[in-house]
Amino acid sequence: MLLIILGVVALLAAFNLSKINNPVARFAGGIKIGGFVLILLGLFATMVVQIDAGKVGVQSLFGNVKQETLQSGLNIVNPLVDVKELDIKTQNYTMSGVHDEGSKSGDDAIKVLSADGLEVTIDLTVLFRILPEKAPNIVRSIGLDYVDVIVRPLSRTRIRDISANYEAVSLYSLKRDEFQTRIFSAIEKDFKGRGLVLESLLVRNITLPESVKKTIESKINAEQDAQKMQFVLQKEKQEAERKRVEAQGIADYQRIITSTLTDKQLQYEQIKAQKELAASPNSKIIIMGKNAPLMLNAN
Repeated sequence: MLLIILGVVALLAAFNLSKINNPVARFAGGIKIGGFVLILLGLFATMVVQIDAGKVGVQSLFGNVKQETLQSGLNIVNPLVDVKELDIKTQNYTMSGVHDEGSKSGDDAIKVLSADGLEVTIDLTVLFRILPEKAPNIVRSIGLDYVDVIVRPLSRTRIRDISANYEAVSLYSLKRDEFQTRIFSAIEKDFKGRGLVLESLLVRNITLPESVKKTIESKINAEQDAQKMQFVLQKEKQEAERKRVEAQGIADYQRIITSTLTDKQLQYEQIKAQKELAASPNSKIIIMGKNAPLMLNAN
């Protein structure tokens, strides 16, 4: 456009010079040629539009958005149209409570109220892309700031609505996957009607109130103590069973021995013991039973 303006200025100057009697007037013809060249170059520059890879071009002529899109590469267009590029690659929008981690600086986490009335803080990342054929509709009905108009408010609203159906502890543990699936389904439907495709929804972090954290920690500690006590009781039962088996074995042994011993067997064992004691080098005095012999031996 700048070249066209310069060409028009050059032509006007050349026409004015040709009307006056001045030595400089002899350059009017060259200036006219230069003006025409500038205009032609300007027209050519405005007619050829380059669209970068991963983007589409949307044409607008005097506010009227054309439905046909321009693909990546060089495109010949009406020099009067205004071309806007839209990114059709996967984009991400992060809402986080960590400073400078999200798409907006500062604390941009989503604060929701759970079914039990507790405030829960959620960090979320939305992965989405634009449908190329829907790019003109987005420019026509939403504009280029579709992230702030559609992506951010819809995501936050759906999360708040769905979170109200879950208790805080369930969001944090048992029903986290179910919660994420329901959010994905709701946001996907909203995006689809506006020319956007929701590719993935990542619940990065769920922060519970401090009081709830302490309650969960106490519950976990109690469960661990119960498991530890159950292990101790199981070990004690096993030890008691071992002692019972051992005692039963001893009792069975004594019963068998008692039932098989006779007077002659006991007398024979007594004589064997006397012989072993008599052969011992130590000094001893031995009295063996009633009416048993007395053995004295001194070294």
